[in-house]
Amino acid sequence: MIEVASSTILDAPSDRVWAILRDFNGHDRWHPAVAESRIERGEPADRVGCVRRFRLADGAELREQLLALSDLEQSFTYCLLDTPVPLFNYVATVRLLPVTDGDRTFWSWRARFTTRPGEEAAMIRLVKEEVQAAGMEAIRRLLATREG
Repeated sequence: MIEVASSTILDAPSDRVWAILRDFNGHDRWHPAVAESRIERGEPADRVGCVRRFRLADGAELREQLLALSDLEQSFTYCLLDTPVPLFNYVATVRLLPVTDGDRTFWSWRARFTTRPGEEAAMIRLVKEEVQAAGMEAIRRLLATREG
């Protein structure tokens, strides 16, 4: 099993960051790779078990299921159900923690998965750079825009 972990500090209170990230169907409004998203069967985006179907900017379609959501811990866990890339048994957790020094947020995004032999480096780079790092930078820019 491969684990990819990213973390960052954001210059915003965790409640403010959580208000954006907790919307399981909201990533098309902030993640640069996501073109459009919808929750299947019209379920609420915060219902554990709901499935989001989304299209990437390159046209690829994916499905992910919300496995856990905690407002108290400001965290959620999800898994990939369908993807055109060789990410198997993919489960990821996003977690926010308040940083009291400066009223900032510590953001942790961890993913575990398997892939085909020989594709480990490419899939690690994809998850680390195109999913996690790109998403974290997009939230950083969004927060800066909303402040100004």
